[in-house]
Amino acid sequence: MKASYQPVILYEDDSILVCQKPPGMATQSRRIGEMTVEFHLKNHLAQSRPTGREPFLGVIHRLDQPVEGILVFALTSQTAASLNKQLQRNGFGKYYRAFTQSQPTQPKGYLKDCLTKDAKTNLSRISTPSDPAAKPASLFYQTVVQPPYYFAGSPSLPPGTELEIRLETGRHHQIRVQLAHLGCPICGDRKYGPSALFTDRLCLCAYRLEFLHPETGNPMVFSLLDG
Repeated sequence: MKASYQPVILYEDDSILVCQKPPGMATQSRRIGEMTVEFHLKNHLAQSRPTGREPFLGVIHRLDQPVEGILVFALTSQTAASLNKQLQRNGFGKYYRAFTQSQPTQPKGYLKDCLTKDAKTNLSRISTPSDPAAKPASLFYQTVVQPPYYFAGSPSLPPGTELEIRLETGRHHQIRVQLAHLGCPICGDRKYGPSALFTDRLCLCAYRLEFLHPETGNPMVFSLLDG
């Protein structure tokens, strides 16, 4: 799926930049000139803060290409180190909305699995602790039973269920794999939910992000549902 629009800047100061990544656009790429979030933001910084040098933009975390959502970037090497340390030690508060083709048996729950990534196919699968390549993956989910529904404005969606998810770990394709294993594949997921091809996009959004400002220590909260 090709991205048809650019990232939207939600917040910017001298230390960090927070943006909304559009679905279909890669966060980062090794190919020079590719229309990635990183490329667009560096162009923005070069125009808004001209120095004659390539602007620094620290990629702290990523979203899969088909996933929409909130990302934070560092604008100095010092804040990049601070944010990376925070992410590794305490984690960010990462919240997602997913629209699934079926409803979980329980309206809320805790999923804890072992995931193994296949580098050749770029797919992950549920495995066992005996697999030497397995990594623990855990998340909380709950059914969204009242507005606001993040995906409510999409008339092309079939009947389904919207889930709110809070990640405890950040494994490769984690939410997609664990929900498919639960029997609730995400609508539009061509990799892990081939029977859920009811829409031309993956109905997964990183809609809320929480972290501490690397300079001030103040709580920073961004949500696509605010307002």
